[in-house]
Amino acid sequence: MSPRTALARIRLNPHSRAVQRDLRDPTDMHRSLMRLVPDHLGTSPRQTAGLLYRLDETHTTSTLLVQATTLDPTRLPDDYGHTHVKDLTPMFNALKKGIAVRYRIVVNPVKTERLPLGQKGQRGKRIPLTGPDADHWWTSRAAEAGLDLRTLLPTPAAAVRSPAKGALQMRHHLVRYDGTATVTDPDALTHAVLTGIGRAKSYGAGLISLAPAATT
Repeated sequence: MSPRTALARIRLNPHSRAVQRDLRDPTDMHRSLMRLVPDHLGTSPRQTAGLLYRLDETHTTSTLLVQATTLDPTRLPDDYGHTHVKDLTPMFNALKKGIAVRYRIVVNPVKTERLPLGQKGQRGKRIPLTGPDADHWWTSRAAEAGLDLRTLLPTPAAAVRSPAKGALQMRHHLVRYDGTATVTDPDALTHAVLTGIGRAKSYGAGLISLAPAATT
């Protein structure tokens, strides 16, 4: 049986004060989108709800894609934007080994600094990856997620910062990847779609979109 997951496409209203606030501060954006899922989900509500999101921007529009097991768009402000919600069950049913797909994802490609043996047990800093290193990171993560990449086009995205202050604040480096791939493991890909890929999922990273790719 395919998992039940919903995807909301919200075409944002640029005149909404709530939208303007959320676009300025990813922490406010995360707080607003968590209103779409049920309350009282425990100590890890985003993870429990399966909430992931991505902001797709063009020169004229800003669109939020929001995914979770349950979504209630009526809990957003009335002027937030135009929302269309669809069930992803047909997409999951269509995932078969060997099919070609188009994908889009925003990721936070990082590696953890290796520390000397004298600092065993401590965690090194997370180092942002760029260029070919970031491409290699995405290719590797995609393979783990059941995708054999055929093409990839990286587009730098605006970095976001965690709400902590001072030395505790983290800057999340983001890259958007578009391209084509072949499905190698439908179960692994389904899991990746449901749970997201990589870090910074509370800041708009990790949500992968899939669509059929033209074959020749």
